[in-house]
Amino acid sequence: MSVLLMQLAGPLQSWGSSSRFARRSTEPAPTKSGVIGLLAAAQGRRRGADLTDLARLRFGVRIDQPGVSVRDFQTAHHFVTDAAMPVSERYYLADAVFVAAVEGEQRLIHDLHRALRTPAFLPYLGRRSCPPARPIDLGVRDDLTLVEALEREEWHAAPWHQRRHRDRYVTLEALVEATPEDGPADTLRDQPVSFDPLHRRYALRGVLRLSFQIPNPAARSAAVPSHDPTAVLRGT
Repeated sequence: MSVLLMQLAGPLQSWGSSSRFARRSTEPAPTKSGVIGLLAAAQGRRRGADLTDLARLRFGVRIDQPGVSVRDFQTAHHFVTDAAMPVSERYYLADAVFVAAVEGEQRLIHDLHRALRTPAFLPYLGRRSCPPARPIDLGVRDDLTLVEALEREEWHAAPWHQRRHRDRYVTLEALVEATPEDGPADTLRDQPVSFDPLHRRYALRGVLRLSFQIPNPAARSAAVPSHDPTAVLRGT
């Protein structure tokens, strides 16, 4: 097994898993269906293509910088009839940074890595209006599990966000796809079955919440600087 790591950072992101009708919400972190869609697009797969191999990948995401929720109003037209749709509320995450990972068979992971470096279709962060602000590719880890790769990856938050934390380590939350051996877990309708625009289908998947202690490169030194205000007087 190998792990492909991705950095998802941009001015706006939006990762919906249960949006319906005129209210399009976002999850607090990238969804598996959204990231699998990004990888499928990088490979040049059409929306009606078979996703069986990609859906089997184990998915996890670490929240490096949670961002701020913002709301927008938009108009749209129906994909088939071109009829005007009602004005919709759409929610985004502003200034968020995530490290996403997929774990699977080594050959498939390396194929996805090559596709990510030269994508057939441009990647976006949940919606086409949300382009990435940094390179997505963080490389492949052939000798680590998905959890180990997320735990050992450096902190990718923006420098201004890192400077808000004084401690040498920060605690980052991660949402990792549960396996049958993990026991009870939260569920999310986020397992992609088909991206066909006429009949999109998603199944339930389990989600585990983990936390990691990650070094903070902007931590301030605990040492007290030497300063003796009377030193200059002793010289007179």
